[in-house]
Amino acid sequence: MNFELTEERQMLQDTLRRFLSDKYDVATRNSILESDAGMSADIWVQLAELGVLGALFSEDDGGFGGAGFDIAVVFEELGRAGVVEPILETCILGGGLISALGNKSQKGILETVIGGGTRLALAHGEPRSRYDLSRVETVCRGGKLAGHKSMSLGAGNADHVIISARESGAVDDKEGLSLFLMKTSDLDLRATPVMGGGMAADIFLDGFAVTDDMRLGPKGGAFEALETVQAAAITAICAQTLGGMETAVRLTAEYLQTRKQFGKPIGTFQALQHRLSDMLIEMEQARSAVIGAAGYLEADPKQRDRHASAAKNLLGRIGRMIAEDAIQMHGGIAMTQEYELAHIAKRIVMADHMFGDTDHHLERFIALSAA
Repeated sequence: MNFELTEERQMLQDTLRRFLSDKYDVATRNSILESDAGMSADIWVQLAELGVLGALFSEDDGGFGGAGFDIAVVFEELGRAGVVEPILETCILGGGLISALGNKSQKGILETVIGGGTRLALAHGEPRSRYDLSRVETVCRGGKLAGHKSMSLGAGNADHVIISARESGAVDDKEGLSLFLMKTSDLDLRATPVMGGGMAADIFLDGFAVTDDMRLGPKGGAFEALETVQAAAITAICAQTLGGMETAVRLTAEYLQTRKQFGKPIGTFQALQHRLSDMLIEMEQARSAVIGAAGYLEADPKQRDRHASAAKNLLGRIGRMIAEDAIQMHGGIAMTQEYELAHIAKRIVMADHMFGDTDHHLERFIALSAA
């Protein structure tokens, strides 16, 4: 089997890597993290002009990609550079749902998303939902929403937010879930920065009026689309983690060659060589898992979700191991904000808590395998 990138994807990878190497250094990223917005509007527009956002959408939606390996290529490079802009939230979650469920008018937003003029977010998680995708307590009754959405990634920087609400069924039923597309400016939203970069927001819905033209897709029939975009988001976050791991390993190898102890580079010490070798071996195993998740993204839902959970569990475990070993072999310098590894390690560890952690996906993988 040939795992080499196509010519188009190789060009995309090379272009994005060069751009981030030139424009997204540590000082630039730190200034972005310290800003109120937690992102750079200039970087966002430039990424759109490069075609990075378009690579995450199909031709039917106005893009030129959208497949699993397009997602993996883009997010591996974003992870390698520690990019904090809300690309996953806008293109994979928000854009994916509009693509799957939106009518002709709603899909018109995707053109401005690909062009860099509009950002999207999904508000689905709630204080008691944990990682259960079907558990939604927010309700829509009589054309009004009532509920509380918590830690909605990217909502603080979004122009439109997609909000899930239950129109029928019990609190954890898969049926009865609907999605509503609404302007962020109309919502009671309280944003907060996230460790490792990015913004999230709590959204309080107290009798917020909605109309049928805000609904995405059929009434009560949103769960399948939510599962689909979550699988794509898991693939993206795994690829992002893989890119971060590559940077952590590279920084560690460079440090071992330059830091001296007893008159020689510490990289000559056999114990540290063995630890670095273990990191490299585990990283290649993680790469195989990302390839598996990307390759099965458009397969039968059970196969897709099984490979997604396998990758998420593995990347969570390996990512934590590599982040911890890289910090230990660096020493105190690894925890300074001015050194790149500090940010990369945070991103790797935080990724494990997005869209289900290692324990959640181990249980899910076992259940899907048994089924």
